[in-house]
Amino acid sequence: MNGASREALAAARERLDALTDNTSVDAAKLAGELAAVTALLDREVSLRRVLTDPAQAGEAKAELATRLLSGQVGGETVDLVSGMVRSRWSYSRDLVDAAEELANIADLTAAQQAGALDDVEDELFRFGRIVSSSTELRAALTDRAATAPAKAELLRSLLGGKANPVTERLVVRLVTQPRGRSLEAGLESLSKLAAARRDRMVAVVTSAVPLSDQQKQRLGAVLAKLYGRQMHLNLDVDPSVLGGISVRVGDEVISGTIANRLEEAARRLAG
Repeated sequence: MNGASREALAAARERLDALTDNTSVDAAKLAGELAAVTALLDREVSLRRVLTDPAQAGEAKAELATRLLSGQVGGETVDLVSGMVRSRWSYSRDLVDAAEELANIADLTAAQQAGALDDVEDELFRFGRIVSSSTELRAALTDRAATAPAKAELLRSLLGGKANPVTERLVVRLVTQPRGRSLEAGLESLSKLAAARRDRMVAVVTSAVPLSDQQKQRLGAVLAKLYGRQMHLNLDVDPSVLGGISVRVGDEVISGTIANRLEEAARRLAG
């Protein structure tokens, strides 16, 4: 992408990050709905042309998208797509590419939230190696005469129970909806998205009350110094912590809550 489309995609990715930073948002569900929107826009050429027509007002296009999608997908997805069609796109096809990328990022975010992003990245790499070493498998997965359900079933027989569900979903979507790309190019694109996501360190911060902007900046600076990388804060409010904050970065938990200290004191008394 270039020009207007690149800027529109960057804005859409920021909105997606803001959504998935909210721990109450189901990133995997969001990914599935964005994938459904991608399939719709890919199939309905006239619709995507209307939604990217620069002669139409952005708000009018957003209202059309809202009417079409409301009741079919969740409110978060409707808001994301409405925001996307308000933007300018260099080509109507770019809107489909962007929706697909957001779907993949949302699934990778789900893996990251579950602490499984490294596994997914490794599985995508290993699946690519398997495909490149088996001409028979590659032929079966890229056979234009084979139906999408047949390819999906083949992949589930290969990956089901052996790979992370996110890996399975990403690969099934890629194979059943290649959209003109080679299998190798699609897997490389997914691997790049996973690597970019992995480099984005995220700290899940739970506090009894919302943190002020100054507190968030101070905490972000402390964590960045501690881990040697910029840190993105996912903020959650839970009155049960009774005060202080709890920070989780990957599998590591740094807890400074009153509830935690009370539990520790109770354990010492019991001992």
